[in-house]
Amino acid sequence: MLKCHLSRIMGERKLKIVDVARDTGINRGTITRLYHETASRVELEVVEELCRYFDCQVGDIFEYQPNGTNKSL
Repeated sequence: MLKCHLSRIMGERKLKIVDVARDTGINRGTITRLYHETASRVELEVVEELCRYFDCQVGDIFEYQPNGTNKSL
């Protein structure tokens, strides 16, 4: 299972979904699905733009959790 930390990252920076959508050009629905961890797939261009926007690595946004464990960082 993949865990998406977008909501935590956005919360730490006090950003709203609409802010990220406006600043990155990423569809608001895509950001909403990532934020709520309901996305079933994501384009690599979206991941790249999020990394650029937040100045972070892919592993800062996504975390692999084997067997669906809910281990937080």
